[in-house]
Amino acid sequence: MGNSFGRLFRITTWGESHGGGVGVVVDGCPSQIEINEDDIQKELDRRRPGQNKLVTPRDEADNIQILSGIFEGKTLGTPISLMVYNKDANPKAYDNLKDTFRPSHADFTYQKKYGIRNWQGGGRASARETIGRVAAGAIAKTILSKDYNIECIAYVKQVHHIIAEIDRDSISLEDVEKSLVRCPHKESSDLMIEQVEKARDEGDSLGGVIECVVRNVPVGLGEPVFDKLKADLAKAMMSLPATMGVEFGSGFDGTLLMGSEHNDEFYMDGDRVRTKTNHSGGMQGGISNGEDIYFRVAFKPTATIFKKQSSVTSAQKETELQAKGRHDPCVIPRAVPIVEAMANLVILDHLLINKRNQQ
Repeated sequence: MGNSFGRLFRITTWGESHGGGVGVVVDGCPSQIEINEDDIQKELDRRRPGQNKLVTPRDEADNIQILSGIFEGKTLGTPISLMVYNKDANPKAYDNLKDTFRPSHADFTYQKKYGIRNWQGGGRASARETIGRVAAGAIAKTILSKDYNIECIAYVKQVHHIIAEIDRDSISLEDVEKSLVRCPHKESSDLMIEQVEKARDEGDSLGGVIECVVRNVPVGLGEPVFDKLKADLAKAMMSLPATMGVEFGSGFDGTLLMGSEHNDEFYMDGDRVRTKTNHSGGMQGGISNGEDIYFRVAFKPTATIFKKQSSVTSAQKETELQAKGRHDPCVIPRAVPIVEAMANLVILDHLLINKRNQQ
């Protein structure tokens, strides 16, 4: 239970951080869609560990293997199974944590819920699970781009106290990828890099905010009342490891405005109804209105740090621990393609739902 996401375009992820591998099964993908394995690999390369000096040094190539559902470069309409083998697992690094609950991890809650847990790197609760999401999201991205001209771009808006001023209307993927922290504002990016390196050297970690914009979304995606597009996007983002909050459009800052300031007034742009502003973030009543969808996701500081912390053992004895292993001092840069993947999965799912309802 709880390992599947989506309705018509449905994914089920599986695997643990230091097990044999991780992967995903995609069900409901339309047939005869051209899928390039390199496109999937490209997205995984953006997520993988060891890609630069700011992330965990775990050396994983994360090479994708297509096990089923794609034949001669096209989808068959049958379940697509994708897998990545774990090549650089190091479970022994967690021997000292076998009986100790790490602060702000899922160790304690998993143990209490299931009566057993994989203590090697967090097991199922590890962010390595997101490989399956990114692989499936790459397929969704291909369909959205080729068939609907929909583009989804995420980028780092904030790391700790450093907030970047970014023009989301003109931002491109190339702009994002130029930065080690995936912040397209160079001055802010340089400051963020300094802060992440400082936290790493001190054995500590940082959190931050990722902003995401989805362009060319048609009017009408979203199902009232409980399956609003906004609600599904929020669930998708909050299902990601380390997320602490999500806000759409003006978000919490919108509470500081008067209704006369916040309302998105309508006007005619040729034969198209548009809004003069976009405080709603591209959705009204939980349904897309044709404007760009944009939202922000808050991520907490990486829970594993290398400073001594107080904890409790599984035998309920107080203790002190100091983590070992390989960990990101800031999860934000590698989370960017994961946010994009989840957004693409939700948008495609709702497009297919609309298509079904119109038949």
